[in-house]
Amino acid sequence: MKSTFASDLEKEQKLHKLLDSCYRKGLKNYSFKRIKGHRQQMIGIDLHFTSNRSGQVFSIDEKAQLDYLNENLPTFAFELQYEKTGILKQGWLFNPHKKTDFYSLITSIYCDEPDIFTSCKITFVNRRKLIRFLSEKRLSEESLKKYLNASPNHRGKLEIDQLNARNQGYLYFSRQNKAEKPVNLILRLDFLIANGVARRFM
Repeated sequence: MKSTFASDLEKEQKLHKLLDSCYRKGLKNYSFKRIKGHRQQMIGIDLHFTSNRSGQVFSIDEKAQLDYLNENLPTFAFELQYEKTGILKQGWLFNPHKKTDFYSLITSIYCDEPDIFTSCKITFVNRRKLIRFLSEKRLSEESLKKYLNASPNHRGKLEIDQLNARNQGYLYFSRQNKAEKPVNLILRLDFLIANGVARRFM
């Protein structure tokens, strides 16, 4: 299996034009700046949003559903673990080295021509609130690892006790169709919005 990392990165860069236009229109009280340094991107910082009133700076990590163009999915995948050159790595959700304040989740990405993006939905998720919310539902990194360790060869969807799979979330093992073999916590966006963890930007 071939990794899609390089092609995803190229698509993300082309998507930035649309996203920057959305931010300019929607961020009335904030200015934003894209971060180009590799080191900062590696610790989960793609942009800085700066309050025009207080000067407070927030670190934003953009996550885009580039595998599902021209589709309106109600969920988003939060990465728990993946493989790189056969070595198991910690995903970005619980990684303590990430300095992300908010995720900017890009869904419903539509294009009229290949890689010419015309519209999308953006949902902001407060990372600290998300991790606290999951912990309150007994979904800590440690409790989720128990599911992963108990299902070393599982593929596809795995329902878990703490979430209603139909309207809240579940685990998903992409061990067959992705080179990185990620394991993700799939959460419904309206579930996060209803619980004050996220809000729809546009």
